[in-house]
Amino acid sequence: MMFDQMQFKTTNTTICIGLLFFVLLSIINIANAAVLAEDRADIMTHYYSGGGVTAQGPALLVRKGNDESYSIFAGYYVDNVTSASIDVEAQASEYSETRDEMSLGIDYLYNDTITTFSYNTSEESDYLSDSVNLDMSQEFFGGMTTFNIGYSTATDTVKRSDNDFSEELDRYRYRLGLSQILTKNWITSLNYEAIAEKGFLNNPYRSARVLGAYVPERYPSTRTSEAYSLRSLTYFDWRGSIKFDYRFFTDTWGIQGDTIELGVNKYLGEKNILEVSYRLYSQNKASFYSDNFSAEMVYMARDKELSTFNDTTIKAKYTYHMFEKDSGFFSKGTVSGSVALIEFEYDDYTHYQTGENYSYTATVAQILLSLWF
Repeated sequence: MMFDQMQFKTTNTTICIGLLFFVLLSIINIANAAVLAEDRADIMTHYYSGGGVTAQGPALLVRKGNDESYSIFAGYYVDNVTSASIDVEAQASEYSETRDEMSLGIDYLYNDTITTFSYNTSEESDYLSDSVNLDMSQEFFGGMTTFNIGYSTATDTVKRSDNDFSEELDRYRYRLGLSQILTKNWITSLNYEAIAEKGFLNNPYRSARVLGAYVPERYPSTRTSEAYSLRSLTYFDWRGSIKFDYRFFTDTWGIQGDTIELGVNKYLGEKNILEVSYRLYSQNKASFYSDNFSAEMVYMARDKELSTFNDTTIKAKYTYHMFEKDSGFFSKGTVSGSVALIEFEYDDYTHYQTGENYSYTATVAQILLSLWF
């Protein structure tokens, strides 16, 4: 426990020093190219089904500003969840719940620096979360280079719906980014994110297995994770683009993950856009994970998300530009729909009935209406 706390504090200090350096860098005024986001309303409905879990609901995001110095935005998101996942099946019965999330924020433009402050709150029957976010974006060299920096802090309350169990979890999230326009058709970005967590980090309902018997999971009280990502986006004369993303993840629980994504975007005529993408993610297991422990350990987990697994995603998205005009309340409107199939395969997590390695396919769908005004 002492080692966990020292590691948590050391990582926090190192990250804060790095952030201070980039804050000082980002306030230097070199160019005047930053632009606030346009006034816009997004209305979305989403659907997820896979692994015995179904989630669906609406979402709304509205943004309004004065085009010169500020833009205010507010959002509302709903998840109606019905779960009979493999974890639930093994030890409980199917349940349903609703998660509501609300957000409010402001973008402020001053001397070609955009500062964003936002607040998010979400609530469900056994989990409460409140977070505060601060981001800064600074453009240099005529808009060719952009630095981004961000910090978030969140306080979560973890509960059980069947008793008075309640524990706290604190999260600190740090972000750094650099994007560069290399040619008129090619832009790349490098991003870094670190998350430091302290508190109750496991699911109070989930159990580990020791020689086939179920016992409560036990996790470390701290976790620090880091992610590095590279993105390349290239535009072509055939009115299309190709993107390539790579992300590397590592944490103090021994997990390392790699994500590779390749996507193609193409205009079909004047008003239609088709995008297809392929994504592959793989990771190794946490140091204290086992499908079935041979003896009790200090820390024990049987969460399939901490096991060795990979998932493959194939996604298609279609966007239609409905209209664009100078008069009227709405100046532009688009509607888009997307469908993704995700195949999950677990190497060392087995089905509690068959004993075979677990796998399943999930479907994700989304419809989005966007209106500019």
